[in-house]
Amino acid sequence: MDIVTQFKQSAQKTILALKEDLKSIRTGRATPALVENLQITTYNGTTTLKLKEIAGITTEGSQTLVITPYDASTVGDIEKGILTSAMGLTPASQGSRILVRIPPLSQEQREKFIKIAGQMVEEKRVAVRGLRDENRRKVKTQFEQKTITEDAKFRLEKEIDSASTEIMEEIDSVKDSKEKEIREV
Repeated sequence: MDIVTQFKQSAQKTILALKEDLKSIRTGRATPALVENLQITTYNGTTTLKLKEIAGITTEGSQTLVITPYDASTVGDIEKGILTSAMGLTPASQGSRILVRIPPLSQEQREKFIKIAGQMVEEKRVAVRGLRDENRRKVKTQFEQKTITEDAKFRLEKEIDSASTEIMEEIDSVKDSKEKEIREV
């Protein structure tokens, strides 16, 4: 596999990771991704699991999440985990299931979440630039070891830069999409 293909694959993984990270940001609309990765300490503090590992998470309308624990004894632990998270959500127990109403975001919260999204995006941009630089160094090393010609070196560097630009545009597109989602009332 050539250097450019490796770079593109690594950069695509970075974009997928960004999309996963952005799912955890509240938008005012209920979505299971909002809480599925919350760490819940359960079974008398002996086990810490992700919420999606101990409960089914569905939506009821556009503002409510329904959490159905696989084990009814974990209802209290799940409620506590949601309350203590930094998400500002309040769970309401209804027998063996938990309802979490997603309140509308204030303008201040929207701006805060847009800023957090921007930080996540910038981390991924830095990662892609690091990948680009690493692959350009590989090309330079191959040229210095005389395994590729000077023409091939310039061609590969140009392809890496071009792919990097495409990836950055895709990252910007993902960011713009998330910002639009957060700003929606």
